[in-house]
Amino acid sequence: MKSEETIDFHIRWAWYGIARLYNTRASKFGITMSVGYILLNIDVKHGTPSTKLGPKMGMEARSLTRALKSLEEKGLICRQPDVKDKRMVRIYLTPSGLKVRDLSKDSVIQFNEKVFEKIAPDKIKTCLEVLGDIKELINNDEIYNG
Repeated sequence: MKSEETIDFHIRWAWYGIARLYNTRASKFGITMSVGYILLNIDVKHGTPSTKLGPKMGMEARSLTRALKSLEEKGLICRQPDVKDKRMVRIYLTPSGLKVRDLSKDSVIQFNEKVFEKIAPDKIKTCLEVLGDIKELINNDEIYNG
């Protein structure tokens, strides 16, 4: 089987293209796609527990720790103890973080609007169903152990 005949080739190619597109856009604001993604996953009103952020985004703890430290140094986030459980740390967006988050959100919306404008709804629905099925196969460990 040629690589271009495999499902993962096309998913990887599409994802790298999307990542390149987002990173090019993000660089205009002095950030990366990963930074924008993290900011988009922080609850604007209540903050997000640091322990919940990694699993929510599919990031490993070490990578997330480095990213959060960088975001804190750039003044985009701050860490505060949880009001109810002082053992827990919540991540909050700073005013600068909110601005960058809004830029990231606008970029994601613009990308999606263009995709929805150019691709028929039934094709998008099928694509999402297929990707959901693949995700389920992976999550249920059915690829090599099924």
